[in-house]
Parts: sequence; C-alpha cells; structure tokens
Amino acid sequence: MPANPNLLFVFADQMRGMDLGCAGNAQVQTPHMDRLAAEGMRFTHAYANCPVCTPSRAGLLTGKYPLTCRVIANDLPLPEDERTIGEVCRDAGYRTGYVGKWHLDGVPRSRFTPPGPRRHGFDYWRVFNCHHQYFQGKYFADEPEVQHLDGYEPVGQTDLCLDFLRQDDDRPFCLFLSFGPPHDPYDQVPEEYRARYDPDKIELRPNFKPIPPGPRDISGQRDPRVTLANYYAAITALDEQLGRLLDALQELGLAENTIVVYSSDHGDMLWSQGRMKKQQPWEESALIPFLIRWPGHIPAASTCDSLLSVVDLAPSLLSLMGLPALPDAEGADFSPTMLGGSGPDPESVFLCDVVTMDEAHRQGLREWRGVRTRRHTYARFADGEGWMLYDNEKDPYQLNNLIAEPSAASTRDHLEHELRSWLDRTRDSCAAWQEQIRRLGLVELWNARERELHPGDPRLL
Repeated sequence: MPANPNLLFVFADQMRGMDLGCAGNAQVQTPHMDRLAAEGMRFTHAYANCPVCTPSRAGLLTGKYPLTCRVIANDLPLPEDERTIGEVCRDAGYRTGYVGKWHLDGVPRSRFTPPGPRRHGFDYWRVFNCHHQYFQGKYFADEPEVQHLDGYEPVGQTDLCLDFLRQDDDRPFCLFLSFGPPHDPYDQVPEEYRARYDPDKIELRPNFKPIPPGPRDISGQRDPRVTLANYYAAITALDEQLGRLLDALQELGLAENTIVVYSSDHGDMLWSQGRMKKQQPWEESALIPFLIRWPGHIPAASTCDSLLSVVDLAPSLLSLMGLPALPDAEGADFSPTMLGGSGPDPESVFLCDVVTMDEAHRQGLREWRGVRTRRHTYARFADGEGWMLYDNEKDPYQLNNLIAEPSAASTRDHLEHELRSWLDRTRDSCAAWQEQIRRLGLVELWNARERELHPGDPRLL
C-alpha cells in the first residue's frame, strides 16, 4: 500500500449542485452519488467561482482565480507555465491520468494536445479538448490520430479509467475523469435511462419562468419538462458509471487508500429566472456538487456547510495527499475540515464573470462580480450598477431581489465591502472585458477563438 493516498477525481459538465438525491432532489436517481455521500462528506455550499467551463477547469487545476491564471473566457488556453495539481503529483512520483473533456487547450476545439507542457502533468492521456456528441465519443492518446468510442461516451470513458486502474504499477495514482453530460444536447442519453423519467411527472422549480421567443431565447423552445427529464437521465447515467468505478476500487483493493471526489465545473439555469446555461450568479448556475470519501480519514455520512469553492480544491486535495502546495495558489486548504476538524470558515466566496461570451452574451448579460455568503447572494455589474441581492435563508429559490430595497441597504453595503476586499485580493479592477484581454496579452488568442466559434459575427479586438 503506498504511503500517499491515491486520488480519483470525477466531475460532470454543467451539473447543478441541487440535483442529487442526497442533496434533497427526490426526482433524480443517484444511488451511487448518495452512497459516496453516505461513506464520506458532502459540502452543501460548494461553488464555481467563475461558472463557465474553461475558467472553472483552470481554477480547479491551479487553485487560482481567472485573472491570476489568465484564463478569463472559454477556449483561452491554460498557459504552459501555470503549475497544476497534475504536475505536483507527477513530480512526487505519482502516475497521473486524465480522461474525457479537457477544454483547456484553445482552438480549434478538435486540436491534438501532444505530450508535453500543454498536458500539465497528466501522462495517461485519453482526452478530447471539447465536443458534445455523446454517441460519437472520441479521444486522443499520444498520437495525433483520433480514437473512437462505441456507444455512449461516458461508458467508454469509464472503461478507459478502469484500464488505468488495472495497470500493474505500484505507484500511487492521480486520475481525473471529466464527463461531458449532463451538458446539452440534453436528449443525447441512452433510452434505458430516459425511460426512467416521465416528463409529465417532472416538477419545475418554483423560480421557473418561461422564456419569450426572440433573439435572447437560447432554449431552442424545448419543452422544459422533457428537457429536465433528459437532464436527470444523463445524471443517472453518470451515476451508474461512478458506481462502476467505486466497485472497481473495492475489487482491486484500492478503496481504503483512495480519495474519491465527485463534483462539477458549474451548473445550468434550465429556465430558472427565465434563463439558460451558466455564467450567472444564481444558485442553479454557481452551486456545484462536492462529495469526498477517504475511508478511515474523512468522517462517513457527514455534511459541511463551510463555503468551499473551485479554487480551494487543488490546495485541499494536495494537502490531504501529503504533497507540496501549488505555488501562488489562491485557494484555501480545507483538508482539516475534510478530516473532521476545524478548518477555514470564510465569510464568503468570490464569484465572477470577467468576459461575458457565447450563450451569456446572446442572453444580453454583462460582466459582473459577486459574493456568496452562507445566507446571501450579492452581485453587481462590473461597472458598479447593482444587480441582485437575495436572502437565501428566507428565499431559497431567489424570488425576491432586494437590491433596491431600502430595508436591505445595510446588508447591501456590507456585502459590497466584502466584494471589494475580494477585488483587492484578486487584483481585479473590474475593467471592461476588452481591457482585461488586452492587459493580459490575450488579444491574438481571443480573436482566434472568436473566428473559430463565431465566424459569421466575431467580436474582434
């Protein structure tokens, strides 16, 4: 048995933190996620600092906020000189692996990431940078020829992880598995899982609002109940793959010395507040699942309401594993909390969207900054204009925006002060998105992503 524990980090794309049985959603079937929570710890207040794919993934691996690691929009690559949890583990003698969606290597999204610094420490590589065709799964290994997966992509990706786990190698391991679902297309789910959900029995969240047809409607005028049924079906499909991995760890004698995490990069509005997708401060977009198990170390069947965020994950996991810290990481070390003791208890987590792009841009959103405390959500636009203030204890579905209420003035002032302290700590001037890109020297990369993703109407600098 290795002296240092193994790490298996499994995460979904665009899975909301409230959509697990153990989180109170009785509509969705997640027996293996619930099992993981029962055998470990569930954080009830885990948040994506920047709730969109590439910035969130960069924060996960580096422990840094978007401006610090210079990943402020989707499809801007993680710089080669940014050190990650993968590189720390590799340098400490771990065998490292990454399977699934990467979305950290720029454009085109189909590009091959060769062995070397752009893989950021992961040696076993079964990765496609970014695509969402779940019945046409594909990946690159160490050669620039794309490999294809039969059937449903998450099943094939889990098979690749099982191959890694079964390798005859006595070194401890660090393995990341990044699923594409439940990210849209929502209907790309095997029928065996879709059959478990009757759209007519799906209950919409109390903050559901229909979206009027028009240029800001990115829902495709889908039926909300059918879409939610498919979304839940995809989560159940991922849950089954997680179960396969947990069973394999047990069969291989690895379960006792393996830290297992299940999480997501961000959530999905799915018609709550009359919005879709991510890049927004509401709970449906920013709250993520976070389950962690390490038998004999992390207390079983425990919950924690401390405010945990994506940038805290790598620092906390490396500390649990007894490995060196990431240089200049901005996240906190929650390992004492995870082990059942006293750890960080921040007043708030910092939330942001530095560059509003793609789907958020189409919905008319602007750049914003905010904080989430245990009780309140506060966000304002980057230019200082107020946007939202919710008392989540009294108003868990965020139906009553208090931003302009005179009675909430002192709370608003306090939260603005809290936000300004975060802006100081992260050296965020709230400059316009164009200026942020220029300051970081990202104009060429930004223009390349715009030409690639929006050839008919690129927002060029």
